[in-house]
Amino acid sequence: MKPNHEMSRRSFLQKSALLASGAAGLPRFAAAAAPALSLEVIGKVCPRPAVKIAASPLGVGFETLDRKMFDPERVYPHMAELGAKWARMQTGWCRCEPAKGRYDFAWLDAIVDRLRGMGIQPWFNLGYGNRLYTPEATNDFAVGWVPLWSDDALQGWLRFVQALSTHFRDRVKHWEIWNEPNHKNFWKPREPDPAEYVKFVRLTAPVIRSAVPGAVIIGPTVWGPAYFKECFERGLGALVDKVSYHWYRSSPEDKYEASVAACREVLAQHNLKLPLWQGESGCPSQPGSVGALAKQEWNEDRQARWVVRRTLADLKLRVELSSYFHAVDMLYPNDDGTPDGRLNSKGLVRRSDYARKPSYFAYQCLCALFDAETQWADLPFELSAVEDRHAVLKASFLRNGKPLFAYWLPSGLMEDRPLQAVSLTIPDARIKTPVLINPLTATVHRLPRAVRDGGKWQIEQAPLADYPLLVADKVSLKISA
Repeated sequence: MKPNHEMSRRSFLQKSALLASGAAGLPRFAAAAAPALSLEVIGKVCPRPAVKIAASPLGVGFETLDRKMFDPERVYPHMAELGAKWARMQTGWCRCEPAKGRYDFAWLDAIVDRLRGMGIQPWFNLGYGNRLYTPEATNDFAVGWVPLWSDDALQGWLRFVQALSTHFRDRVKHWEIWNEPNHKNFWKPREPDPAEYVKFVRLTAPVIRSAVPGAVIIGPTVWGPAYFKECFERGLGALVDKVSYHWYRSSPEDKYEASVAACREVLAQHNLKLPLWQGESGCPSQPGSVGALAKQEWNEDRQARWVVRRTLADLKLRVELSSYFHAVDMLYPNDDGTPDGRLNSKGLVRRSDYARKPSYFAYQCLCALFDAETQWADLPFELSAVEDRHAVLKASFLRNGKPLFAYWLPSGLMEDRPLQAVSLTIPDARIKTPVLINPLTATVHRLPRAVRDGGKWQIEQAPLADYPLLVADKVSLKISA
């Protein structure tokens, strides 16, 4: 049955934000034509800086500083308050070894120490090339040029890895070897070959392990079924401790559950029980961006919804780490290092003025709610009065013993669908006062049509959006007025 009530999603967000900021004259958020969806705002989820969070599966990219694509000093305050506990960093061989045998880790020291001081744990992506050893590289940063094709380059690489891992042995335990070796732009000058990648890891990993006590080796940083499968057929599982992959789709859930299942099936075929790390995935916030997903008409609102969907999709599938790419927009350099004007607008923070985007606040809300105190749980709950309830995605969790439910419609983000009114049925165990959380605005809303009925909560006229909304017990939340 098609719902009788719809409301503007933009109205929902705008009025939620106004109420949360204390605007007068707006006692409820709702479009005038849809009073059934009016929900009073009773506060906001309190953000939590990383230093106040003990552990979390959520991280963010703090990458491309080997190419100086943003100013880290202007991003540190945002990183400290975001609540993400992990930061993926590229090590940049070309910047670390400016002359053969002379290493300069000062720039990397500064970043690692600042992040650790904020309660954020860096993890290294080890790469790329160095023109000192691959003079044929077409840019000063030797992006994607693999030091595997000459003995001079290979020995230079292994010496660099030894020096780097020894230098950071007490500060960085997680080391990912290379980036997207299945992509022709990152496996130069030859065509991508899983056998060559596994050989590269086999040569590199022991150097790290010899220098770093308890080192955690990560790979293969790809998602391409055939390439992924062959990596493990050739023995990658014996070399790594975590399995990383990247996943770029304009709809984050597109074929995602089946693909993660296929990944786990490959591991099972080799009797491997290795955790999955979604190490890089993001979307632009404006048209004309460069990089993945650049061809669609993105804006900051659509990016924020994408971020919430991406994160909940990972949490739903119990991925051990979910990293959003990227902390800040990146301005690409020319071959000589000067900015060339191309902007990758996937950041949570704008590159133009280093101001926070809506996606920052959405991810900040999720970081506050989905730290290690929140665990996936198989809790039943149902939706009705929705056109196609089988199309709705659901996920359930326990936060400090209290249930937390997420539900959303994974429709195309370019469609800007209106909200629908639905009915929810959730178990009432340990729930005293159910409330609705809108992660885009961090607002917490009263559910006046929530009634206990036979051991369950029946919630009428709840909104259904194209991004996850959350139902939780009010007493389990830290809420600001």
